[in-house]
Amino acid sequence: MKNNRLRKKTIKQRGGRRGQMDFKRMDNLVNAFHAFLAGAPYIILHLSVSCVILAFGVVLYVKSTPINELDLIRNGNLAAGISFSGALISLALPLSASLASSMTIPTILIWGSTAIIIQLFCDRLAGLLIGNIYQRISNNELSAVFALVGIKISVAMLNSAVISG
Repeated sequence: MKNNRLRKKTIKQRGGRRGQMDFKRMDNLVNAFHAFLAGAPYIILHLSVSCVILAFGVVLYVKSTPINELDLIRNGNLAAGISFSGALISLALPLSASLASSMTIPTILIWGSTAIIIQLFCDRLAGLLIGNIYQRISNNELSAVFALVGIKISVAMLNSAVISG
């Protein structure tokens, strides 16, 4: 009996009778769905542009290294897998910052490409700092690769902060 009174009171507080729909709530759902439909194409476009920039950066990275890390990975070289993973993360971090701070496709292209170029340049500097890095990756030397990946990700985080302002 007590639960039935509470249920009736709750229905009356919502402004309706049992079985009636709450149109205010439905309007909110319809508005949210319309907002989703309006924003989804922009999200998909921005994500697509960012993925293309990332793919371009990965291709540049693969083509600019004197060793074929992908072949080494296929042959079970752990150091090459770690190095390549670090390169992917270090390219994606500043790209994500440029995506977060850019509202238009041209600014995503400009800042994303700039982030990729800066990151590839810093990757080469890190390789020089550690010394003979590609031979060490080929020899599966993990200590050198972990140092390289640490430098790559650290620079990527700084690059991201600079881009996002």
